[in-house]
Amino acid sequence: MFENFSEMMLQLLLDSFWETLFMVGVSGLIGGLIGIPLGVFLRLTDHGGILQNGPANKTVGWIVNALRSTPFIILLVAIIPLTRFITGSSIGTWAAVVPLTIAAAPFVARLVETALREVDGGLIEAAQSMGASTTQIVWKVLLPEALPGIVAGLTISFVSLTGYSAMAGAIGGGGLGDLGIRYGYQRFLPDVMLVVVVILIFFVQIIQSLGDWAVRRLSHR
Repeated sequence: MFENFSEMMLQLLLDSFWETLFMVGVSGLIGGLIGIPLGVFLRLTDHGGILQNGPANKTVGWIVNALRSTPFIILLVAIIPLTRFITGSSIGTWAAVVPLTIAAAPFVARLVETALREVDGGLIEAAQSMGASTTQIVWKVLLPEALPGIVAGLTISFVSLTGYSAMAGAIGGGGLGDLGIRYGYQRFLPDVMLVVVVILIFFVQIIQSLGDWAVRRLSHR
C-alpha cells in the first residue's frame, strides 16, 4: 500500500508540509493585518456607524465584494503580473503568498465587520458620552468586545487558506497541494494522494482546535 514512500518521498512530504505551513501562516498574518483595519473601516462608515459615510463604505465594500467573488483559481492567474512584480517570480512558495494574501484580506474584513456589529451599541454610546475619541472607542470598546468573534473569524480564514494553498499547487505554488497533484494525480500514486489528504485534514483540525480554544479563553475573561 505504501511502497512508494521511499526516504526521498518522506523528505518531499516534510518539505511540502513546511511550505504549506509557511504559505498559510504568512498570508494569514498579512491578510489579517490588512483585513482587520478594513473591517473596522467598513463598520465605522456603515449606516449607524460613528463615522457614517455612505459613498466611502459602498466603494470599499464593492472592492471587498469583488475580490471575494472572484474564484481563487482565476485570481491566481489574473494577478500573475502583480505577483511577478512583487516576488520576481510567478511560481514557488513566495509567489503563492501574494494571491493567498489578496484572497484572505477581504474575507477577514467581512468577518471582522460582522463581529463588530455584535458589539452592544450602548457601550459605544456610553463611551461617546464620556468624550472618548473614535480611536479610543475602536481600541478600548469595539476591538476588545469583539475579540472572540474576530479570533473565530481568523480561524475560519486560516482553514480556508489551507484549502486555497492546496489549490495554489496547480500553478506550481509548492506545498502539499503541489505534491498531491504532481505525484498523487499526474503520476497516479494513490497512496501519496491519500497521505497528503490525511495530513491536510489533521492540519485543519489542529487550526480549528487552537482557534476554538482561544475563543473559549477570550469569552470567559
